[in-house]
Amino acid sequence: MENNFIKIHKWLYPVSWLYGAGVWIRNRLFDWGIYKEKSFDIPVISVGNITVGGTGKTPHTEYLIKLLKPNYKVAVLSRGYKRKSKGFVLAQPNTPVNIIGDEPFQMKQKFPDIYMAVDRDRCHGIEELCNGYTAPGTEVVILDDAFQHRYVKPGMNILLVDYHRPICEDALLPAGRMREPEKGKNRAHIVIITKCPKDITPMDVRVLRKQMGLYPYQQLYFTTLNYGKLYPITRQGKEYPIANIHKDAHILLVTGIASPAKLIHDLSPYNEHINPLTFSDHHDFTPQDMEIIKSRFRQLPEGKRMIITTEKDAVRLSSHPLLDESIKPFIYVLPIEVSFLHDQQELFNLNITEYVRKNPRNRSLSERKDAY
Repeated sequence: MENNFIKIHKWLYPVSWLYGAGVWIRNRLFDWGIYKEKSFDIPVISVGNITVGGTGKTPHTEYLIKLLKPNYKVAVLSRGYKRKSKGFVLAQPNTPVNIIGDEPFQMKQKFPDIYMAVDRDRCHGIEELCNGYTAPGTEVVILDDAFQHRYVKPGMNILLVDYHRPICEDALLPAGRMREPEKGKNRAHIVIITKCPKDITPMDVRVLRKQMGLYPYQQLYFTTLNYGKLYPITRQGKEYPIANIHKDAHILLVTGIASPAKLIHDLSPYNEHINPLTFSDHHDFTPQDMEIIKSRFRQLPEGKRMIITTEKDAVRLSSHPLLDESIKPFIYVLPIEVSFLHDQQELFNLNITEYVRKNPRNRSLSERKDAY
């Protein structure tokens, strides 16, 4: 198996134990019914993780959108991390990125015909989407990053686990990156091991199945990342696959994501001159950051040089008032999407579509009418 990216700060274990005690008490209060979970009479699919960032929530959420939107009116509800607004916001075509957050903005731009909403209170957010006039016709709600938001009881709970960060080897915050103990995975209906190598061996699969220790009611899938064609951040110019990056080009890789190591690893076979410039996840680029980006780019040899960034970072960079016009033509965006390994795609698709089909929004109303 490929090397993992786990780093444990053992000296923080005492703080992790205190944090774990708090998480245990909170989960028990939900399990005992003291804190109430709310179900809704509409299909609700939650996509999340039990680690901090970097498992591929956005591309997996986008996969579900593409799967469902041809036949259903889809609404996506996110917290809208680091947005400059409060409460419930339903994105409009001209809603700026700072009002809803970078990932919701990205999804709304890619799928303009869906409802994209943000609300820290997911129960309130679903109620707003389903009240009949805020987002009329909503037939299915996808919750982005809501595995720990237990006030909502989703009909389908999807847990993502990074192949490079096995939860059985990780530790609780702040020593590791886990938001709750490993047994939290028991709430999932579906577990997906993400970011797997495309040539993952049957032996690796067996090892991972054993490590996960899932119950019979839980399904396990394996996905990998596929990179789309690079396209100019200005949307003007040609697109081309990463395999066509010139071998002699010097690349400034600008990222503000949770786990840039995987991206750096994947680009390395195509080019030996990658200069990473990494920022924290969902980073708000300051004027100083924009100067650093410009300076680092201009330090690269003239001629074959370029900047590559992620879709999430692109939405913040492209709207930044201090993005230097002279470097815009050299910035390219690298989109990613997921694909299922070992011919699991058809089964996964069937499980999702059957869940939505068998749990239509008007089912509860129809059942009440039939009772009279």
